[in-house]
Amino acid sequence: MAGAAPDGGSAAHGGPGRGALPVVPSAWRGRRVLLGVTGGIAAYKAIQLARDLTLRGAIVDVVLTRTAREFVGAISFEGVTGRVVHADLVAEGHALAHIRLAREADVVCIAPATADFLARAAAGRADDLITAILLATRAPVVICPAMNDAMWAHPATVANADRLVALGYTLLGPVIGPLAVGEGEGPGRLVEPAIILEHLARITQPDNPLRGRRVVVTAGPTREAVDPVRVLSNRSSGRMGYAIAAAAWRRGADVTLITGPTELTPPAGPRLVRIESADQMEDAVRHALPEAQVLVMAAAVADFRPTTPVTQKIRKSSRPDAIQLEGAPDVLASTIDARPADLFVVGFALESGDGRESAREKLERKALDLIVLNSASEAGAGFETETNRVVLIRRGTSDEELPVLPKTDVAELLLDRVAAALEAAS
Repeated sequence: MAGAAPDGGSAAHGGPGRGALPVVPSAWRGRRVLLGVTGGIAAYKAIQLARDLTLRGAIVDVVLTRTAREFVGAISFEGVTGRVVHADLVAEGHALAHIRLAREADVVCIAPATADFLARAAAGRADDLITAILLATRAPVVICPAMNDAMWAHPATVANADRLVALGYTLLGPVIGPLAVGEGEGPGRLVEPAIILEHLARITQPDNPLRGRRVVVTAGPTREAVDPVRVLSNRSSGRMGYAIAAAAWRRGADVTLITGPTELTPPAGPRLVRIESADQMEDAVRHALPEAQVLVMAAAVADFRPTTPVTQKIRKSSRPDAIQLEGAPDVLASTIDARPADLFVVGFALESGDGRESAREKLERKALDLIVLNSASEAGAGFETETNRVVLIRRGTSDEELPVLPKTDVAELLLDRVAAALEAAS
């Protein structure tokens, strides 16, 4: 009963010293979102969703059911959207509001959607403004259920949800989590606003060369065991790879994110494959490549590993004088034989100096289509930062130097270049 349904584009940028602006995906600028809110305790989360959409440039029209107004007020939504809130199916001067709102919407989202709403929508009722809009709109519809877990499991609700999917609506959630006070945990919790926003962004994304493509992204560090409690690793946070995976999924790609250990929250849509070591990264990439059309190798794979990891913890009293190291697998090079003929491959090069000559050598030696050069020593770039400054290097073109930008912006601009290359090759 779950449907998956985000974004891309460039943004206004500011350097970190001036307060870097978040990416404003082009999919949101001027896009009209009809947000329907029904009467459940999770209605308060819809205020955050309305605010986040508005901040990203969307025009948000909010419709409240009668019972929703028992939980949240119109003034709150007006405050975060700057727009009048709608409530009545028939109101003086607004008799055709349901037709106008239905036609203007680029996407309709009902969050939260109660069991009663699911029943009325599945039956094709038009007894309030929201259900009338559903019948009149031709825009994509995303319904986000939220209710008690017993209500969600009831056969009538299951049948209603299945009927809504059959009608072409996307059902997002519910998820397992804490319910109302005293109800414990269970499947019935509203999907978090940030996740809903990502799905709405994917749905509203215009057609582009990445839609429907299979994209594999690697991210984060690898860890190589020294003993059962110690590892060799690096400072990679995984932010760059996670940003690329999220942006590719928002653009409509089918994304597999192969990630080393990080503390980041996984992005909403990509399929997640967790690994620890370089060997595991190599196996995961090799397994994913046959179906892939794009590979973005943003992971910081360890260059070295202990030759012989020990099976017992090394104690201070018996520590060795030295630990012998050997080269870890070079995943990009070692998986060349597994690449499909039309695979577009992006690599990363982290250098402490200018590094362009080394990056170009890596571009050729590892048969890459594009390499992203970034600095390990420059402030605001490389590991453990929210920002990056990169140089995009391809054969036969001038190097493209980007200023210091949020990594989310770098991801969007990189995917713009990948998309253009795919389009040129098609």
